[in-house]
Amino acid sequence: MIRSLRIRFIAIAMGAVLLVPGGMMAAINVSNYVNINRNADVRLQMLAMNGGQFPMAVPGEPAFNGEEPPVTATDARPNEDNAPHRQWDGRRLTAEAPFEMRFFTVVLDDAGNTVATNIDRIAAVDEAGANAMATAVQGRTGGFYGDYKFTAVAVENGTMYIFLDCGRDLDTFRSFLWSSLWVSLIGLALVFLLVVIFSKKVIAPVAESYEKQKRFITDSSHEIKTPLTIIDANTEILEMEQGANEWTQSIRKQVARLTDLTGKLVLLSRMEEAGSRTPMVDFSLSDAVSEAAQPFAAVAEAAGKSLAVNVQPGLSLYGDEAAIRQAVGLLLDNAVKYSNEGGQIDVTLKAAGKHKVLTVANTADHVTDGPADRLFERFYRADASRNSETGGHGIGLSVVKAIAQTHKGKVAAVGRNGRMEFTVTL
Repeated sequence: MIRSLRIRFIAIAMGAVLLVPGGMMAAINVSNYVNINRNADVRLQMLAMNGGQFPMAVPGEPAFNGEEPPVTATDARPNEDNAPHRQWDGRRLTAEAPFEMRFFTVVLDDAGNTVATNIDRIAAVDEAGANAMATAVQGRTGGFYGDYKFTAVAVENGTMYIFLDCGRDLDTFRSFLWSSLWVSLIGLALVFLLVVIFSKKVIAPVAESYEKQKRFITDSSHEIKTPLTIIDANTEILEMEQGANEWTQSIRKQVARLTDLTGKLVLLSRMEEAGSRTPMVDFSLSDAVSEAAQPFAAVAEAAGKSLAVNVQPGLSLYGDEAAIRQAVGLLLDNAVKYSNEGGQIDVTLKAAGKHKVLTVANTADHVTDGPADRLFERFYRADASRNSETGGHGIGLSVVKAIAQTHKGKVAAVGRNGRMEFTVTL
């Protein structure tokens, strides 16, 4: 239990660390990529507004040096003589912008033939490569083709495809992405190491308290057994001398209950303490379940109830056979006690992939549909009044859960259509 608690603590701590810094790194990288796309869209829009050319200064206006406010697209008008003109989108561009932007244009007609190609503003792509790229994206309105972002603009003689080289920005983005990933992984490894080291100290008080609790249960159980044995022996002597009566029978019944309770508490404590040290062997699970269920047929019949056993033959398990038999007995004992008058009890064992699934179900009154895993908690009683009538003490199902966990399995309880189903997956 302490080991699983420590693992859960480490998992929660690492999950929190991964969630916050990981989310921040993801947000930064996503923001960088969005900015690259936005800047590329701005440049492509500007080129599209100027017929695939970088906008030059309008004759008669001072040269743009990055200080004067740019003219908006609605303020610019193309010259009738196709003289250079300027159209902006409202953002400032530095004086270095004409030298930083690398782009080319290709005009294709409706049949896909190249009408015109302009590669004056790029050196990394030749005319044949530019035409091939335009042909590859024909029919698309925009997007990325490799490290080039493009947009399609309708012109008189076809469609102009404007390709903007985003390679430098994307290389910077990828470099930062990989750097952030490596830094994050190294940081997570260091945090994991620290959490593993300090988790032992964090869990130490809980472990100490748990160990004291187990020792108390074991020691007190041994101390209780002696007076119980004496009480039972004295009661037997009284019955021999004076004859049995309702009082002596009540004493013997309560002694038996306390003896059973202390035995189960010791068993539960030892199983949780032993954990993986429980002796494991290969055995026939089908035979173990069938043989453990067989004696309860007579018990159920005596209580006016019926028991049906459906076990898939040939199933084996690597584990503690005695513990598995005990788990089956505890589940059936619980089913017989808490099923309704004339109720039906069903035991099923079947294979489910690599696992074996044992199900013990019984009809019962006032069953609430849905999960009922609280029944596996120690001393939990769904109905205290009925529990006193049946003689249970709320520890048997906890032992079943401990047995399943020792075999690296899991348990579940669910109410469904007036039936209570207990499932052990091994």
